Amino acid sequence: MTDVRATAVPTGAAGGPRPAPVRLGTRSLPRWAPLAALAVGALVAGAVMLVTGFSLVGFLVVTALVLVVVLVGASRAVEGGRKATDRLVTCLVTGAFLLALIPLVSVTWTVVSRGATRFDVQFFTYSMRGVVGEGGGAYHAIMGTLIISALAAVISVPIGLLTAVYLVEYGRGSLARAITFLVDVMTGIPSIVAGLFAFALFSLFLGPGARLGIMGSVALSVLMIPLVVRSTEEMLKLVPNELREASYALGVPKWLTIVKVVLRTSVAGIATGVTLAIARVIGETAPLLVTVGSTATVNLNPFEGRMAALPVFSYFSVTQPGSNPEFSVDRAWTAALTLVILVMLFNLLARVISKVFSPKAR
Repeated sequence: MTDVRATAVPTGAAGGPRPAPVRLGTRSLPRWAPLAALAVGALVAGAVMLVTGFSLVGFLVVTALVLVVVLVGASRAVEGGRKATDRLVTCLVTGAFLLALIPLVSVTWTVVSRGATRFDVQFFTYSMRGVVGEGGGAYHAIMGTLIISALAAVISVPIGLLTAVYLVEYGRGSLARAITFLVDVMTGIPSIVAGLFAFALFSLFLGPGARLGIMGSVALSVLMIPLVVRSTEEMLKLVPNELREASYALGVPKWLTIVKVVLRTSVAGIATGVTLAIARVIGETAPLLVTVGSTATVNLNPFEGRMAALPVFSYFSVTQPGSNPEFSVDRAWTAALTLVILVMLFNLLARVISKVFSPKAR
């Protein structure tokens, strides 16, 4: 006698057999597929270079093309057209990013390698007074750059801050639109125009032969003010209106609300914008060539005589190297490296200010 045992069959809502679950899934390339495609591209490029002659640019171009063709083709065969399109766009975006990095890395490497030759204590502690060939330094230019930039910040920050406060908190009508239009125009003016403006302004009072550090500060402030206005204006707009309304509800006047609530809330963004604006104008050369001139001695008084600045020092070291051009060119590269380091320090300072003074969320 055969023993027949009942087997439980899953039933659906209508009492019939429940359909087996369908597992949704698509085939995909393994994680090492891009590396394998890169290896194939390198092998093909190497073979092509053996036939046509080696060229680093050609090797990279052929490798990239073969990589894209192999990877996208394999993805279309295994994963389908949609995933293949995604991988194609990913390759294009990554290639554009790497292409944009090439000039940045090249410039950084060139400045660091060439500027390290004279990056010593003498360069930062000596001026060029009495120096003809080897030796000397850029102490006078470093101090001139810091003084001129500091005076430009003293001029630009109050004007830019108050202008931004007016545009956000008070500005209505044609006057506000006119100021906004002028700020937009000033943002795009060439730097040489700012230098010519400062030169013409001071020539009215001091004559056409005047060269002063304060003239360079005024020229840089013309470039810096629109940057401060724009960055401060955006930070003030980010302050929630609820904070203003709460202050008004307590009977606080508008000017005190701006000082105690609006500016305190946005102080991190404002300080960051100001720091980035200083980093933007600290390396300008054309305005300082017109207004400040150049000197080989230390002059720390921006209201008397010519002053040296790092961009101008680097420019004249290359264009007027004298009888020993190799030493002058080395000083020019070291001055350029010092400028890059200063700009980097200002950018790092902006990040620190933004992190320290930004409102803390609890």
